[in-house]
Amino acid sequence: MPPSSPFIAPDGTVDTDRVLAEAVPLAGLIGLFVALAVPPFAVVYLFAGGSLLGWLLTVVGQFVLAVGTGVVLMHVVARALHLAEER
Repeated sequence: MPPSSPFIAPDGTVDTDRVLAEAVPLAGLIGLFVALAVPPFAVVYLFAGGSLLGWLLTVVGQFVLAVGTGVVLMHVVARALHLAEER
């Protein structure tokens, strides 16, 4: 008997409730880091284009996005391991 897939219902269709239950928190986590990175980029775009402050805020915004990417990837791996143990 093949192992069960976590997002496939017993009748062979996609379990959309389970997919949404996993996707919504992930989207919230991604949105959180995007919301944290937008203000520095907005200040650079609107006010501090070519200045040293603009450079610094760009680096801060990119750092927030890089850390957010790492956190999201760790969350995905942790959830995958948890789902694999549930089977």
